[in-house]
Amino acid sequence: MEYLRSRKKTGHWGGRFRAATALFVCVALLGGCNVGPKYHRPDVATPTAYKELPAASAPEASIFKVAQPSDSAIRGKWWEMYNDPELNKLEDQVDTANQSIIAAVDNFFAARAIVREARAQYFPTFTTDPNATETRTSGNLVNSNTGTGSSHTLAIYTLPFDGTWVPDLWGRVRNTVREQAAAAQVSGADLENTRLTMHAELAVDYFELRTQDALQTLLDSTVAAYQDSLNLTQALYDTGIDSQESVYQAKTQLETTQAEDIGVGNLRAQFEHAIAVLIGQPPANFSLPPGTLATNAPVIPVGVPSELLQRRPDIAAAERTMAETNAQIGIARAAYYPTLTLTGQGGFEANKLVKWLDWSSRIWSVGASMSETLFDAGLRRATVQQFVAQFDASVANYRQTVLTAFQQVEDNLAALRILNQQIQQQDVAVKSAQHTLDLAVDRYRTGIDPYLNVITAQTALLADEQTEVTLREQRMTASVQLIEALGGGWDTSQLPSQKQVAKSPQKPPPAP
Repeated sequence: MEYLRSRKKTGHWGGRFRAATALFVCVALLGGCNVGPKYHRPDVATPTAYKELPAASAPEASIFKVAQPSDSAIRGKWWEMYNDPELNKLEDQVDTANQSIIAAVDNFFAARAIVREARAQYFPTFTTDPNATETRTSGNLVNSNTGTGSSHTLAIYTLPFDGTWVPDLWGRVRNTVREQAAAAQVSGADLENTRLTMHAELAVDYFELRTQDALQTLLDSTVAAYQDSLNLTQALYDTGIDSQESVYQAKTQLETTQAEDIGVGNLRAQFEHAIAVLIGQPPANFSLPPGTLATNAPVIPVGVPSELLQRRPDIAAAERTMAETNAQIGIARAAYYPTLTLTGQGGFEANKLVKWLDWSSRIWSVGASMSETLFDAGLRRATVQQFVAQFDASVANYRQTVLTAFQQVEDNLAALRILNQQIQQQDVAVKSAQHTLDLAVDRYRTGIDPYLNVITAQTALLADEQTEVTLREQRMTASVQLIEALGGGWDTSQLPSQKQVAKSPQKPPPAP
């Protein structure tokens, strides 16, 4: 009998071991299954060259540089291409003080934390719930067998350890991790896009402000010239050579220009306030002394259209969004398959404190359960269809983002090329207007022509000079927008990989 009991015991444990081994092998084999679709980046139509890039023999080709494979394209602090120390000093403050960038950084760190949350589902969960209970029964409760009542005290001390694990048999967890990792990469690309936008916006506002300084200088000199003209007209009137009408014409022109000169300060103040906000300062605490507007835009390395797919953070964000929605399809498909849950419990239980942790007080249990949805009225199928449609939409959005990027580069290439030609022609117009004014003043001094001809020539010269300043501002702005359209100094090699976003990063200190 003892032998039989021994064999039965051995067979009992052997059966458990074989069952556990079989279960482990099944879990290991099924753990390699992934019912989600494999992600492939879709193709997008890419031209071989930019249409608006002038030929190498064209006069305008000097303002562009076609980057060769060995050439270093726009890198790092692209604003230093403008050789403006004041601009450099302002741009260096953006990364640490701009609140939009700081918010984007925090969003990126939050997205990376969500990846680690998703990865935690790979592993079992262990909990414990120690419990000590002592119970005394009432002595007035009559025992039905003895007909008497007695009280007694019962103590139970429990130290359980519970474990639960849901193996990733169908790739639900893996696709969840991929989804969140792609979402974190989207957040990282959005951060770089915000950074690029803020730097470009600061540069544009800075050149707009310098344009107002240039207009202010122009109008100041024009007011001084008009004052001289008024003095001349007044002197001729006093000597009886000219009429009082000419005096008032000169006075009206002077006062009108003085009012315009004052009005320049309005736009300058607005741009100064905008710059203060971009570098994280209250407008009341920031001021920028007057300066000069750069006369020439830097030579910008353009590259070829195919490189744009790797250099634009918004394109990278759109591409990672496709990977995110693709993983969501796998999550939805995994709902078609059963869920296996493994549970286990072990610990100690006794009714005496001194025996609580004795080996004879040990307890344990193991178990496995599997659940499967038998009927959901088409819920899972509709969910899969939803995510497939969302993936298709993300593909369309990606292709549209690429097309828009090509458009923006072409627009600014055309703008720089045409503005360069227009400025050259406008310089000629300014010289002609100045010559016309000189002739009109000479003829007025000799009494040949009335003062109205001088006013007409002065008005034409001022309009041409203002147009020239505005065109130079537009050229500087177009150059900044071209750099922004080309992605600044960023490329996809700077985007963290899916493994990197799953690591716990060292968050930079907050801005002061």
